[in-house]
Amino acid sequence: MEAESVKNRNTYIQFLLNDELLTIDFEQDKRLSPTTTVLNYVRDRAHYKGVKEGCAEGDCGACTLVIAELGADQDLHYKTITSCIVFLPYLNGKQLFTVEYLADKQKGETQLHPVQEALVKTNGSQCGYCTPGFVMSMFNLYKNIENPEREDVEQALSGNLCRCTGYQSILDAAYLFKDLPKEDKFFRLKEKIIQDLSTITSTARSFYIERADEVYFQPQTLEEALKYKKENPQSILVGGASDLALLKTKKHQQLPHLLDLSQVLELKEIVKKEDYWEIGATVSLEQLRTSFENEFPSFRKMLDVFGSQQIRNMATLGGNLGSGSPIGDTLPVLMAHQAELLIESADEKRTEKLEDYLLGYRKTSLMPNEIITKVLLPSDDGQIMWSQKVSKRRDLDISTVSAGFSLKLTKEQKVQSIILAFGGMAAITNRAYQTEEFLLGKAWERSVIEEAMQILSDEFRPLSDARAEAEGRKLLAKNLLMKFFQETR
Repeated sequence: MEAESVKNRNTYIQFLLNDELLTIDFEQDKRLSPTTTVLNYVRDRAHYKGVKEGCAEGDCGACTLVIAELGADQDLHYKTITSCIVFLPYLNGKQLFTVEYLADKQKGETQLHPVQEALVKTNGSQCGYCTPGFVMSMFNLYKNIENPEREDVEQALSGNLCRCTGYQSILDAAYLFKDLPKEDKFFRLKEKIIQDLSTITSTARSFYIERADEVYFQPQTLEEALKYKKENPQSILVGGASDLALLKTKKHQQLPHLLDLSQVLELKEIVKKEDYWEIGATVSLEQLRTSFENEFPSFRKMLDVFGSQQIRNMATLGGNLGSGSPIGDTLPVLMAHQAELLIESADEKRTEKLEDYLLGYRKTSLMPNEIITKVLLPSDDGQIMWSQKVSKRRDLDISTVSAGFSLKLTKEQKVQSIILAFGGMAAITNRAYQTEEFLLGKAWERSVIEEAMQILSDEFRPLSDARAEAEGRKLLAKNLLMKFFQETR
């Protein structure tokens, strides 16, 4: 980095571990790396063994912890994380809760948190290995939704696996929330925590550490990030690291140079413009899911089955796009919506359609000095929007085939415009252009769709892999088109 940038950096991060203010100076403590996971850091401390490692890839939920952070409204916002795939610098300026801190001490006796009491009442624990993760997911649900419906409970627990109780007793505990006291010790401590976090964030500077085998930079502003990317085009971008962290935890690879965008506030905003939405690249998929509940139901439908709530809390829209994966769940929906990417470097900015951005398998038009900063999502203009994900299980699974469709019909029920975007059918997420062309101007009726299905089957040359054979993928794509027709006629 340039001398001026180095002068204005911190080599440490600060956060609250429960109610304890911690400072980790990576220049002083050589045992820790900026890519040390939160799970490993917490378990290495005495008396913090509740959190467990089950899979090291964010799937089982045994490592679930809860983070509280200050929002733009200066209020505390709680969210779950799978701590096995979260790097330590992400905690900068936040509060981290562990299961050991939930209970309260009153007159020398331990008083369980209401969530813990509910689990005890319904016998929601057997071997206990996964229980702390369930407790933390339920604690987060308790802090966010006063009277959760079944869908809320299922979403909250979708990232927690158990092989003992059969889940029903755990679900029963969550249904008791309506009868639980609405105020806990954290409610009473809220103002103090807000003040503590405000003090940390108000004095925060960009974090930078350089060692012989790794460099990690976490800027506070977009301007810093773009300047750094220009000077260090080899640096790898990190948003929530829900994908990148697997290189560390599963493949045990060294990550030599990371540019962490998680503290850049300009990239965390969702702004409504006159005829489109401007979505920051580091907006989490869970934030997007809850924000677009009414605006974009097709988008919400796809996000409902994206990973788990813990994964969506960390995964970012820019990260899903940046990976260029042919089975990235957001890509078919964004393509159907004709979304554009705002791509910036220190010297210029440009917009690009998703179809032009994707060049090949995990290959995009993004230059080494560029960053995706925003996604420009047009407001619906009378189109019928539809999405579907096909996978072997509903939650926490990779798509076999996914689809994002857009349709506009004339008064005579003829196709005025149509987009059929598929994931899992080629090396990139792609549109079925031949099928679209065939359908244009034709009546939206079953006989026409049946002809279109044959064209669609011949249009793609999908691969066979562990999730499906090529012919199976072709059949799924055809059936998705028919399902779309049946639900829109």
